[in-house]
Amino acid sequence: MRGLRGLKDKNILWLISTIVIFIDILSKILVKNFLLLGHKNKIIDNFFYITYVKNTGAAWSIFSGVTILITIITLIIVAILIYYIINHTLNKIETVSYALILGGAIGNLLNRIMYGYVIDFLDFKIFNYDYPIFNIADISIVIGVFLLIIAMIRGENNADNSRQSRKNR
Repeated sequence: MRGLRGLKDKNILWLISTIVIFIDILSKILVKNFLLLGHKNKIIDNFFYITYVKNTGAAWSIFSGVTILITIITLIIVAILIYYIINHTLNKIETVSYALILGGAIGNLLNRIMYGYVIDFLDFKIFNYDYPIFNIADISIVIGVFLLIIAMIRGENNADNSRQSRKNR
């Protein structure tokens, strides 16, 4: 029975990852095809804009111009994530977390492979700080990491430990 639950959870993980990749790629295609590069499109004045930019770096455009290195590192991270996911039993929070992280990483990886850069477009100005522009994949990765941190703080770092702690109660 445990094996079936694990299989079901893995199927959910792959589904969530696929949905994240689809939404990310679709949003980037729309931005690339319908917006002008560098133009701020006002959604909420002094707060939220859609601004199409090409990011050749990683988060906050760090390591700009070393796309090949970032691509190789991302490929390694994706391979490690997939290996970990396949070979470990995950609890519900981990399933969602790893799905979001994997989907986001693959979404940005596909951009780097196809274009040599990542399409960013979500542009926020918060308390007069013009926050770095980002995309759906970035949001997915951040939420996934945040959920993993919460799980670790709560002591839910994997399904095997969660089951063992319930047996000990």
